[in-house]
Amino acid sequence: MARNLTIALMAFLTLVDLFATQAILPTLVRHYQVSPAAMGLAVNASTIGMAVAALAVALFARRLDRRLGIAASLALLAIPTAALAVAPDLPTFTALRIVQGLAMSTAFALTLSYLSEHCSMADAAGAFAAYVSGNVASNLFGRLMSASLADHLGLAGNFVVFAALNLAGAVLAWVSLGRTPPMPMPSTPRAPLATLVAHALNPALRTSFVIGFLILFAFIGTFTYVNFVLARPPIALTPMALGLVYFVFLPSLLSTPLAGRAVARFGTRRSFVGALALAGLGLPLLLAPQLAAVVVGLACVGAGTFFAQATATGFVGRAASHDPSSASGMYLASYFLGGLVGAAVIGQLFQQLGWPAAVAAVGAALALAAWLARGLVVAPAADTTGTTLEPSLDHAAR
Repeated sequence: MARNLTIALMAFLTLVDLFATQAILPTLVRHYQVSPAAMGLAVNASTIGMAVAALAVALFARRLDRRLGIAASLALLAIPTAALAVAPDLPTFTALRIVQGLAMSTAFALTLSYLSEHCSMADAAGAFAAYVSGNVASNLFGRLMSASLADHLGLAGNFVVFAALNLAGAVLAWVSLGRTPPMPMPSTPRAPLATLVAHALNPALRTSFVIGFLILFAFIGTFTYVNFVLARPPIALTPMALGLVYFVFLPSLLSTPLAGRAVARFGTRRSFVGALALAGLGLPLLLAPQLAAVVVGLACVGAGTFFAQATATGFVGRAASHDPSSASGMYLASYFLGGLVGAAVIGQLFQQLGWPAAVAAVGAALALAAWLARGLVVAPAADTTGTTLEPSLDHAAR
């Protein structure tokens, strides 16, 4: 229990900057005098850096010390976070968000590598679920904090406080991972590019990469632009009230830790499809003109996508036939790229065709991910002669 709480707290402090800024999108639009689509893309530009860093970690993960890499990344993250307090224009703001993404993703990917390497097969699903639970908490409390801080301290004070949280994450990583011995290098290591090619040729991993792309595409598309729907008539929430809406992540905070148990009992595919079905049920409610209906819809989308993310993240470590850390890096690169594309595509649909078109695109992404879930099965391991050595690790995924 204590270990999982530490894992969740580390995830919170790693990713708190990623989505917290979405809670103050309308304020940022007024501050920089730009369109919602432009500001939405700028805020989510962090996913560019996250995708690049995740791929770099996938290539060179074996050469990076986990403890030092995580702590250094979080310490460096405080620099662009604090600099956002004085960003003079949208291009500068966007560039700083990209740099934030580079640091966040390095810490994120290295932590997932650490979990893959240091958790037993029995504990892995629970550890990954704890990490995603910390991600959920960062979405909830990060947005609440950002809305409150911007309301009371202004935009500059908001970013300074979040820089302090980044430094706290660096300290936690250094202390909590301090006694973990490094993983030994394999006796016959593959070239980094050959490792990535091997992962890309693994059908189960390839499917999980596309699914990760679609999950964040749908999540970013929903939770970025719904802010503008809630801030305008007929709902017309104030910035502080808009922050309180993000209590919709509370069900996700309670349900996501159960993902490991669900996978063990029902299998990856059933757990994943069930999660996406819940998210899909919430989409029609997002079109209602009443706040209560929209809140219920957001709760369904949040709980469904986070549960699906916990399921898919844990699956990647089991599906990789070798070097799970690089497989996790590739998954994260695809995942964060999906967030960037979601911000751009859904933003244009929202601006040109309206909120119903944006919601329809989110629904299409979730439906495609559910259809692809039939490929979430780990192939039996075999020796060099092709003889099966063990049954499918995901034996319940049927």
